[in-house]
Amino acid sequence: MPGVEDTWMAVVNPHAGTGKTAEIWKKAETQLCRFGKEYDYRYTGCRNHATEIAYRAASTGYRKFIAVGGDGTVHEVLEGIMRHIEESETFGSGSKVSDFFLAVIPVGSGNDWIRIHGITDDVEKTIELMLNGSFVLQDVVKVSVLAPSSDCSHPSSAVPVRTSYMINIGGVGFDARVCDRVNRKKSEGKKGSLLYINSLVYNLLHYSAFPAAVFCDDKKVFDGNCFSVAVGTGKYSGGGLRQTPEAIFNDGLIDYTIIPPYPVTRILWEAPKLFTGNLLNVKGLVHGRCRSLTVVPSSPGPALVEVDGEIVGNAPVRFEVMSDQINVLHFGA
Repeated sequence: MPGVEDTWMAVVNPHAGTGKTAEIWKKAETQLCRFGKEYDYRYTGCRNHATEIAYRAASTGYRKFIAVGGDGTVHEVLEGIMRHIEESETFGSGSKVSDFFLAVIPVGSGNDWIRIHGITDDVEKTIELMLNGSFVLQDVVKVSVLAPSSDCSHPSSAVPVRTSYMINIGGVGFDARVCDRVNRKKSEGKKGSLLYINSLVYNLLHYSAFPAAVFCDDKKVFDGNCFSVAVGTGKYSGGGLRQTPEAIFNDGLIDYTIIPPYPVTRILWEAPKLFTGNLLNVKGLVHGRCRSLTVVPSSPGPALVEVDGEIVGNAPVRFEVMSDQINVLHFGA
């Protein structure tokens, strides 16, 4: 009888997508049973419940997780795993990021992260990849919201007040505002693929840039009015937009794209490049790679921060690649 460390824990979000979770999860269970694979499962009941489920499971000894849902479910499961690892480091029990395996059975309306790993909505194929051990190591990014009173002239010494973890893309400014509006509309019961586009258009008409300094590995690379800062270990967000189109998920670095405050007409003109992967050809953008990036607003006022589509606070904020990596499902591994 396999031990708990060899048993898959499925965290199933029944609210993801358009109500097809039960049907999709049933197909997955059929496949798991067919191949005699040990698994347990838990349904989420509310926002952040997946984090609590994953944390408790990891603390009990589970090391293999299936997120049944969209990008939000993946993010919450990762948060739960990392909460356990933080705790184990504090008490010296020795859990490492690379001890854990994360697979996804996509259900949600947002499934951007799986694009870089070639995972489709073919449930049978996904289970087959899992059972064949088709996993690769991927970077995890630690995101620390910093105390506004921190001495941000030396970003590495700034004091964190909240920590989150990122497996795909995060950012400060415009994109965070878009995600915030999308999430609020979802909480009101609205669904559909146009939610992101509607929020995009709304914020283009109502959003203002913010003054900020951006440090990469403690070296200042930008100082001025800023429309948006995107930070990614993945390439895709918002249903296929490529804000960090050259990001490599396992190179130990994060890609960043800083957009200055262009006129709305210029933004609309350049917007198609978000879909073609040619965004970095736009003149005036600041982009590059680093291990650690810190965004420090130059004046009071909220500068929202989003991580994998979830709002985690306001800048100042630091993104830094962790030294250890997590095992993730990958087609062609």
